[in-house]
Amino acid sequence: MSGLIDRIKAKASSDVKKIVLPEGDEVRTVEAASILKKEAIAEPILIGNVDSVNKVAAELGVDISGIEIIDPETSARTADYAKELYELRKAKGMTEEVAAKTVLDPMYYGIMMIKLEEADGLVSGAVHTTGDMLRPALQIIKTKPEMKLVSSSFLMEVPNKELGEDGLLVYADCVVNPCPTAEELAYIAVGTAATAKALCGFEEPRVAMLSFSTKGSAKHDLVSKVQQAVDMAHELAPDLLLDGEMQFDAALVPKIGASKAKGSPVAGRANILVFPDLQAGNIGYKITERIGGANCFAVLQGLKKPCNDLSRGCSVDDIVNTVAMTAVQAQM
Repeated sequence: MSGLIDRIKAKASSDVKKIVLPEGDEVRTVEAASILKKEAIAEPILIGNVDSVNKVAAELGVDISGIEIIDPETSARTADYAKELYELRKAKGMTEEVAAKTVLDPMYYGIMMIKLEEADGLVSGAVHTTGDMLRPALQIIKTKPEMKLVSSSFLMEVPNKELGEDGLLVYADCVVNPCPTAEELAYIAVGTAATAKALCGFEEPRVAMLSFSTKGSAKHDLVSKVQQAVDMAHELAPDLLLDGEMQFDAALVPKIGASKAKGSPVAGRANILVFPDLQAGNIGYKITERIGGANCFAVLQGLKKPCNDLSRGCSVDDIVNTVAMTAVQAQM
């Protein structure tokens, strides 16, 4: 069992939030909702046909009594949501007729619940793709005023307790932005530091901006981009401990950090690693997970209200854990 997830669940239970599960009649989702309700981690809201959801619960033999189930086809709120969606999107060409049809989609219905503050967050992905969720989230909820993009953080619990914060590291961005600009890397760094403080309890985030170069040891446009990102991140968050560009080992190993980046406040003791692009980030987290034996937990960051994505191969525990993290993000 992950110590990190236990702490996150306890924090979620301290201020229970309403989390929408738009894949309401999906088997793993129904079972997860039962656990979330029983353990008071969150107040799950299932979107789907009431009879279908109850049938799944009966077949599983799980108790979902007390859990709200909403069918957009019959809900008294659907017309209001359609009107609000039309107002939000009419400048983009949406008609009243299209809005009325669109809110019947459980994903759009759930996002509208969050927009109108009738729920605090959303988790999907057992059936839908990341794009299925991000599209309405970006259209309706949008990004935080201080953020220009949505990105991901991966909370990595590694066996080696000498790394990061007692074996806890945060990687970014590993699933969303394929080739971020220098400015986007800066926003990813600042957003990840905020996530690390909220979910991991880092009192002192220490961000390393990664590259194949350390402090100018190599010359290349890719290196220059990371160097520019460092400067921009300092402008965005002057008090954040952030440095780069630096290689992976210089960021994590004190002896190497002292040798390659003398005087750096981050080198050799980083607890947040920002990868230069999606290829590096995605490969890096999977190597850490599969070869390094890390527990790995992913969240999205940058939206005004938290919405998180699951793998379509997710387990019931994955859903419960992601809802717990979403609830803690909502507490922010």
